[in-house]
Amino acid sequence: MRSSSYFALPGALSRSGRRATRAALVVALTAGVATAVPAAQADTPTAAPAATSTALAAKPYMGWSSWSMQSSKYPGLNPDGDYSYLTEANVLKQAKALSSKLKAYGYDHVNIDAGWWMDKDWKSGFDQYGRQKSDPVRFPSGMKSVADRIHALGLKAGIYLPVGLEKGAYNDGRTPIWNADGCTTADIVYSDLRTTNGWDSAYKIDFSNPCAQKYIDSQAQQFADWGYDFLKLDGVGPGSFKSGDNYNNVADVAAWQKAIATAGRPVHLELSWSLDVNYAADWKKYSNGWRIDTDIECYCNTLVTWENSVDDRWDDAPAWSNKAGPGGWNDLDALDVGNGEMDGLTKAERQSYMTLWAISKSPLYTGDDLTKLDSYGVSLLTNKEVIAVDQSASPVARPVTSVNDQQVWGTRNADGSYTVALFNLGDSPASVTADWTSFGFTGNASVRDLWNRSNLGTHKNRITSTLPAHGSRLFTVKPGGTTLATTAYEAEDAANTLSGNASVAGCDACSGGKKVGNLYGGGKVTFNDVTVKKDGIYTVRVAYVSGDARSVNVSSNSGNGSGQKFPSTGDWSTAETVSVQLALKAGTNTVTFDSGTGYAPDIDRIVVPKSR
Repeated sequence: MRSSSYFALPGALSRSGRRATRAALVVALTAGVATAVPAAQADTPTAAPAATSTALAAKPYMGWSSWSMQSSKYPGLNPDGDYSYLTEANVLKQAKALSSKLKAYGYDHVNIDAGWWMDKDWKSGFDQYGRQKSDPVRFPSGMKSVADRIHALGLKAGIYLPVGLEKGAYNDGRTPIWNADGCTTADIVYSDLRTTNGWDSAYKIDFSNPCAQKYIDSQAQQFADWGYDFLKLDGVGPGSFKSGDNYNNVADVAAWQKAIATAGRPVHLELSWSLDVNYAADWKKYSNGWRIDTDIECYCNTLVTWENSVDDRWDDAPAWSNKAGPGGWNDLDALDVGNGEMDGLTKAERQSYMTLWAISKSPLYTGDDLTKLDSYGVSLLTNKEVIAVDQSASPVARPVTSVNDQQVWGTRNADGSYTVALFNLGDSPASVTADWTSFGFTGNASVRDLWNRSNLGTHKNRITSTLPAHGSRLFTVKPGGTTLATTAYEAEDAANTLSGNASVAGCDACSGGKKVGNLYGGGKVTFNDVTVKKDGIYTVRVAYVSGDARSVNVSSNSGNGSGQKFPSTGDWSTAETVSVQLALKAGTNTVTFDSGTGYAPDIDRIVVPKSR
C-alpha cells in the first residue's frame, strides 16, 4: 500500500518500506549569492511588478527542487537532522549551479519545498495574520531576499504550502485575517475543526464564509510581494490517498487561482500529490500542473530507487495522457538522474527515467546536487533533442502496445513524424520491436536515435533493439512508405458472438457510438469473419475503453492466446488504441477477447491490416 507522511512532527516522514508521496513544490526559485539582508528587513513587502503577458505553463517548466535531497538519508545531506538540508545557503548554492550549468538548456526554476517556515525540530512559525513565516535559522535573510537573489541569476523562484489552514495558525480562532476587517481564523474553518490534506495537518477551510477567500488572498499577496513565481500546493485531494468530503480541496484550488489573479504577479500554481484523475477537469481549470503519482523519492540512503517508485510511472502515466497541454501539465515528480551514486540507479534506468518524463511532457526538474553532477548525468540533462521532445507541441505519448515488460510508446508530431520510445521494464535483457503498422503506416521510414544524436538510416516496417534490464531507446521516425490498408471490425456488429455477461452499450467516444462491455467473469466477445489475404503474424490495433488498467486474453482462431494488459484510458468515456500481435490465416478468422476470471476493458473495434 502506498502511503505518505507529512512534516508536522519530527521524524513523521516516510519510514523504510513506505512509499511517501510528499510531492516537492515545483518552485521556480532562482538564486544568486549576494549580501545578506538583515532579518528585520527580510520579508518587508514591496510593490509587485505588473503582470506580464507571457502565458503561464505554455510548456512544461524545468528546474531544480529541494525535496529529493532534504528527504534522503544519503550520507552528508542532512547532518543536522532529518530534512535539515533545506537552508537559504543550500538553496542559493543550487541556484547558482543551476544558472551556470543548466540554465542555457531551459532549466530556470528553483523549487523550495516543505520546511521553509519550520525550525530544526519541525515547529512551524506564523505571522500575526496566520500566514507562514520563514524560519530565521533556515532562511536568515527572509524569503523575499532569497527570491531577489534567485531572480538576479535570471531564474524564477517558487515556494510551497500545504492545503488548508495549518493547525498552528488557528490560535483558538483568535488570529485576525490580513486586510479583512472583523475576520478571524475562527471564521474561515468549520466549527467542528474537521481536518484536511494528505496528512490531516490542517483544518478544512469553509469557503461559504467570505473571510475564507480573504485568507487565501492574504497568502497569495504575501508571495507576490516577496516576488515568487511559482507555488506548489501540497496534500491536495481528491487524491493524496484520502477520500471523502473532508479531503476534497477543489474549492481551495479555485480560491488560490482567484487570489493569484488579483495579487499583481503571475504565479504558476502546481498541485500535489497523487491527484485523482477523475477530477482532472478541475485541476485543468484551476491550476497549471498536477502530480499524478506518489513521491519519486525512496526515503532511503539514495535519492530514489527503481522499485520505489520510479517504475510506477509506466503504469500510472497513461491514464493522464490526454489531460495535459499548454497551460497545465502532468507532473511525474522530480527527475533524479544527474548523479548515479546519489540517485541509486543504473545508467540504463537513468536514461529510461528521463525518456518517460520527456515523452510524457512532464516538468523536468531535477532533485540532484547540481554541484556534483557526473558526466553521464550532464549528458542526460543537457540532451537538446530529448529536451525538445518534452517542450514540443506534440501530444503526450502513450503506449501503442499492451503494457507488459516490453513496451512501445509513441505520438504523432505536427510534421508527420513520430516520436517512438522502446522500453524493457524486465529485470533481464530483452528485445523490443516497434512495428510501423502500430502507427498506421508501412514500408520504409528514416530513424534518428535521439539519445545518441545519430541517424540510423532507413528501416523497413519496424525497428528492433535489444535492451538491457530497465533500458530504453528514443527515436524520431519519419515515414517514407505508404498508408496502411486496413479493415475495421466493430465489436457491436451483429455477426460477432457475445458470451457470458458481455453486452452492447452506448459510447459517444467510440466509432459507431457503441462498444461491448461487461467483460468480466468469463464474458467474451468474438469477432467473426476477420479476413486477410495471407497467412502470417499481423499487428492488430484494438480500440478500447477502460477507466483503469485491465488485462484480457486475446486469441485468434482456436489458439490459446495470451494475456494482454491494456493501459487505462483515463476514464470510462475515452477511447484509446493499442496493438497486439496475432497469427491469422489466409481467408476467414476469429479474434476473441476473453475476460477470464477478472475484469477486461470494454472493446470498441479492431483494425486489421489487409495484408502483411
